[in-house]
Amino acid sequence: MPKFLLKRWHGYPVIALFVISVLFVSIITYYQWIIGAVGFLLLGLLFYFVMRAENSFQEELGDYISTLSHRIKKVGEEALMEMPIGIILYDEDYKIEWANPFMGAWVEEEAFIGHSLNLISEDLVPFIKSDALEEIVILKSRKFVVHFKKEERLLYFFDVTEQIEVERMYEEEQTCLGIIYLDNYEEVTQGLDDQFRSSINSKVTSILNKWANDHGIFLKRTSSERFLAVFNQRILSELEKNRFSVLDEVRDSTTKENVPLTLSVGVASGPSALPELGQLAQSSLDLALGRGGDQVAIKQQNGKVRFYGGKTNPVEKRTRVRARVISHALSELVLDSDKVIIMGHKSPDMDSMGSAMGILKVAQVNGKDGYIVLDTSDLDTGVQRLMNEIKGTDSLWKHFITPEEAIEISTAGTLLVVVDTHKPSMVMEERLLSKLDHVVVIDHHRRGEEFIADPVLVYMEPYASSTAELVTELLEYQPKRLKMRMLEATALLAGIIVDTKSFTLRTGSRTFDAASYLRAHGADTILVQKFLKEDLETYNKRSKLIENAVAYKNGIVISKAEPSEECGQVLIAQAADILLSMNDVSASFVIAKRHDQKISISGRSLGDVNVQMIMECLGGGGHLTNAACQLENETLDSAEKKLKAIIDEYFEGGEEE
Repeated sequence: MPKFLLKRWHGYPVIALFVISVLFVSIITYYQWIIGAVGFLLLGLLFYFVMRAENSFQEELGDYISTLSHRIKKVGEEALMEMPIGIILYDEDYKIEWANPFMGAWVEEEAFIGHSLNLISEDLVPFIKSDALEEIVILKSRKFVVHFKKEERLLYFFDVTEQIEVERMYEEEQTCLGIIYLDNYEEVTQGLDDQFRSSINSKVTSILNKWANDHGIFLKRTSSERFLAVFNQRILSELEKNRFSVLDEVRDSTTKENVPLTLSVGVASGPSALPELGQLAQSSLDLALGRGGDQVAIKQQNGKVRFYGGKTNPVEKRTRVRARVISHALSELVLDSDKVIIMGHKSPDMDSMGSAMGILKVAQVNGKDGYIVLDTSDLDTGVQRLMNEIKGTDSLWKHFITPEEAIEISTAGTLLVVVDTHKPSMVMEERLLSKLDHVVVIDHHRRGEEFIADPVLVYMEPYASSTAELVTELLEYQPKRLKMRMLEATALLAGIIVDTKSFTLRTGSRTFDAASYLRAHGADTILVQKFLKEDLETYNKRSKLIENAVAYKNGIVISKAEPSEECGQVLIAQAADILLSMNDVSASFVIAKRHDQKISISGRSLGDVNVQMIMECLGGGGHLTNAACQLENETLDSAEKKLKAIIDEYFEGGEEE
């Protein structure tokens, strides 16, 4: 028995009290022995009753502890044998040595002692070997979380069926918001008579209302071209399973009426507050529209985005109102800055360089100094020829600076204009993005998940053939005193020609208008051809890439360069373009190692295969018919394996994603 129970309220203080009492009685006895004798008698009686009470307490305490121990042991046995928790002991061969009665209700065989753990579940042995903390197994349609103690070879089974069901219901009932936008509704229906416009409006509204009723979605029209949809996570999962077929229904229905009307949908999901969901939904819609429309963008709270649709090329806008507004806004930003720094993407092509020179002209015509960031060690042959021409013109060459010089001369009042890309990882000098607060983005690629943070102005038009086309339109609305040099106009025209493959791909009426404007301002088509000439070595390299092409599936051909061969980005893209011109080829992919040791993949298609979606799965991007990606720390073989896996997934049902 613990000593502290014996001490309790007595102990040394009580002993001291008895000693003092005996001392005082002894003194009294010295003077009055009769009174002292009576005192000693009383002290003796008191000592007797105290010891008797102490013995009685110890006996009662012993009985209580004995009873409590028995009760605890009994409760422990009942807990072990009767509580709704499964317990199993197993040996080193994973055979059951002992199990409590609770487990008997969930095992098919009555006598399972001595059998392997696989009798209960085939997941138990792999779980024990994996050293995982817990595992969920299913026994007779009930779900159990299994915990184990490795040293004791002991398994605990906890029934969590109801808990998992509640969690599932919580996940499924989370609110989702969707904003549905009719692409180009006002523009497409502008020239239609009221009766036909009403008919198209009713048809689209009828399709959307039926879609909402079939899936249990609350749908409310908020304007002539915008709807608000409210649903839950379970409904969103159903919509994702059928790849948002409402996009195809609306597109097919309006196409029959010769009206190119499509939907863009921005969806927000996750356990966010409703205001945050609304912001995510609008952000998703902006992302879908920035990628050309006719698609769904689903953004979660963690920033992950899933895409569905995007099967059609962006429709060219008939008006230039936005170009005029952007041009005036750009002029205001230039006037408010002390200087303008322009940069394109790494390994610049003709489109990047031409559009950069166009923005340089915008800065000059507004009376500001402009500088183009250029890494002269990373240029392809065509751009190198352009730069050789520019070096002969001192008034132009002095505006080209290195990335280090750009960082040195930039100030708080400097305006940074990024052309032909919107991804921070792709720009010529990423440090400028973090140093400068005023950033303008001008690009013609479909918007991806990675995007430059907080730009003051964004001009992204996926319908455009090239960034050079967009910049040319901006130049048309600059002050009338604008006078372009022949070399500046030629560089812009070269950018358009290269990106349209001499006006054969992604070419709209506004592309020819831009080319006509440049030609009128002195663009030299002969000089463009001079820039685009190639040497015999490049021609042979490209021919070898084409020779390595192998048909894969569904009209797709894949070409892989030799491991020892290094190719420029333009050469890789040209090989993909030529492969696409072959008979029975619907899409082409070329894989090669670049000079910077990255693995580059260029994809091209005629529109039936969305190469942009395939390249985005590898971290790249581009257009529906023209896309690319760069992979680090990969080999040609591993890159090819990844590409084929994504193509397989695409044709198994993911082509709309």
